[in-house]
Amino acid sequence: MPCRLLLLRHAKSDWSAGFGADRDRPLAQRGVQAAALMGRFLTASNRVPDLLLSSPAVRARTTAQLAAEAGGWGTPVVIRDGFYGGGGEAVLAAVREIDARVETAIAVGHEPVWSGLVGGLSGGGRVRFPTAALACLTSGCDWPDLDWGRMELRWLVTPKLLKRSGFGG
Repeated sequence: MPCRLLLLRHAKSDWSAGFGADRDRPLAQRGVQAAALMGRFLTASNRVPDLLLSSPAVRARTTAQLAAEAGGWGTPVVIRDGFYGGGGEAVLAAVREIDARVETAIAVGHEPVWSGLVGGLSGGGRVRFPTAALACLTSGCDWPDLDWGRMELRWLVTPKLLKRSGFGG
């Protein structure tokens, strides 16, 4: 079955909030709104994921949860430790483990790994990946067969672009 991988960078975090370790940094109010916007966008474009994978960092988990809630998805959030501090190979290894029945999966994580994944999975190139940006990559192969250069970047959208286009959810 062809697979669709959605990559969502965590939304804008709040650097002024009181937090201990980097992985505990929360979202800023702007980030909360952007995460919800991206969830509504996916639902409106009929791209509701069957599986939601997230970094364990608070800002990524919160982005995943807010997007799912705003989009009305019944998709549970599965935490993948390798998405925080791991590189593209760690994310690709997790993606290769996705069950064959899953057509669309979304992964929520961090820069610079996410832009590297988009470029590497689609065969090269540099991609600017701002906070709460969402990329859609597709492939004609099954999840276990995914490799660098085997996917096609279909689109990449940002909250700013959606707002400028008049999409408000």
